[in-house]
Amino acid sequence: MGAEETPAAAAAAAAAAPTKKEKKKPTNLVIPPKKPKLSKAERRALQEAQRAAKADTHGGEKPKPKKGGSDGGTASKGAGTEEKRISSSSSAPEGGAVVDGDGQENSSLAMNPDKKDDKMVSLFSHLPQPKHTTDQLLSSISSSNNDNNLLHPAVPTLGHLYQTRSLLGGNARCRAMLQTFALLLQSYTPPPDTRDFRVDVDHSLLKPAFQYWTTQCRPHSVSMGNAFSFLKLAVANLERDLEWNEARDILLESLEAYVTERIQYAGKAISRHAGSKIQERGDVILVFGRSEVINRLLLDAALMDGKTFRVIVVDSRPLLEGRDTLEILSRAGIPCTYVLLNALSYLMMREVTKVFLGASALMSNGSVLSRVGTACVALLANANHIPVLVGCETYKICNRVQLESITGNELGDAEEVAFTDCARVEPSNRWGEGKKKDGGVLSDWKKQPNLKLLNLMYDLTPSSAVTGIVTEVGILPPSSVAVLLREMNPDSAFKGTD
Repeated sequence: MGAEETPAAAAAAAAAAPTKKEKKKPTNLVIPPKKPKLSKAERRALQEAQRAAKADTHGGEKPKPKKGGSDGGTASKGAGTEEKRISSSSSAPEGGAVVDGDGQENSSLAMNPDKKDDKMVSLFSHLPQPKHTTDQLLSSISSSNNDNNLLHPAVPTLGHLYQTRSLLGGNARCRAMLQTFALLLQSYTPPPDTRDFRVDVDHSLLKPAFQYWTTQCRPHSVSMGNAFSFLKLAVANLERDLEWNEARDILLESLEAYVTERIQYAGKAISRHAGSKIQERGDVILVFGRSEVINRLLLDAALMDGKTFRVIVVDSRPLLEGRDTLEILSRAGIPCTYVLLNALSYLMMREVTKVFLGASALMSNGSVLSRVGTACVALLANANHIPVLVGCETYKICNRVQLESITGNELGDAEEVAFTDCARVEPSNRWGEGKKKDGGVLSDWKKQPNLKLLNLMYDLTPSSAVTGIVTEVGILPPSSVAVLLREMNPDSAFKGTD
């Protein structure tokens, strides 16, 4: 009896339960078939085919639309992007021609959009590329003024001198920077609603100018970096309750004292210390390029001390700064000989008794960063047992340790190397303006597929090739630089890079 009720109850329960509605498939839905599973070799072959197809599009064809939508939607989205790319960066129109900033076609860049990167020496690709055209500088000036209305007109003016290398030398660049900062402080007034004028001066006045010079014009030197750190520290040490006029006078006095003590008086002291190493008569002194402190000590030794010596000025392309040294010393009546770097070995073995070199920076391990070619002179003098004295102010000492010239350096304009004429264009030291094509391989070096040019600004002289370093505190061995750095900057020594 119970067995007969159980199936009946189950049937009644099934009838009473709600039935699930079957989903109807839409008539316009198309389900694509599953892709076959590819092996590793097949996937690699497919990737190679896609790379080859993408490389073919650089020859002038328009790139294919990406996956993820219909042709119409992708085309409409890509049309705006392509139009924006063409208008902003002057990309290639049909035919593969690239239009430069002047509206002229450049077929070499059309064949390879990465042509500019291909001309870069890979070993130095981490260094910032130089700004080598005036048009780019003027455009950067206008864009910078639009972005920051507080940028004083003196800032881009000095930046133009930096970028065109009309202003060379660590002392000259640092002195001009501090003079510009003094002008900015004189014309600046903090906002009336400011809570702390020190923050406004730092973020609205000093940092924008320094960043503009560094990023838009030319990388700053170690001397500029140390002077800028000094100015920032002077601003931070001001009393918050000071009136702005009083605080401005303190900052201006600090800037003037820095230039007087760390540059001018230091040059006089270096001249006195190094001059004591020059004999009364008969010395043959070799110098390289142009150094403000070396020129000063030679003039003081000849004109003030009355010593008789001869100077050999060694120079090198492309800057040919030794011509300025030759002009200064010749006008003072000092006998001079002018040679290029390739004749150095003969002179070093025959005549030279002492070598005086300048420095752009002095590393904490005693290495000397200076104009490229300095290391060659110092190493050759050391091989011939000739003393090498390096004149360097203490404000150029850097708490960084550098062992080679690759990690930290500066790139110059490669066009200066390509221009083989040895006549420098005045007054901005730019090369190649109005030059005539000589039909050589360097005249169209950018079109040569296997040719790259490198123009380094500095090299590093190891401490083993330096006999002594002449500073305002005396003549020191290179091993004492770290001690001098710690004594002069006890709070910041060995706590990072400048």
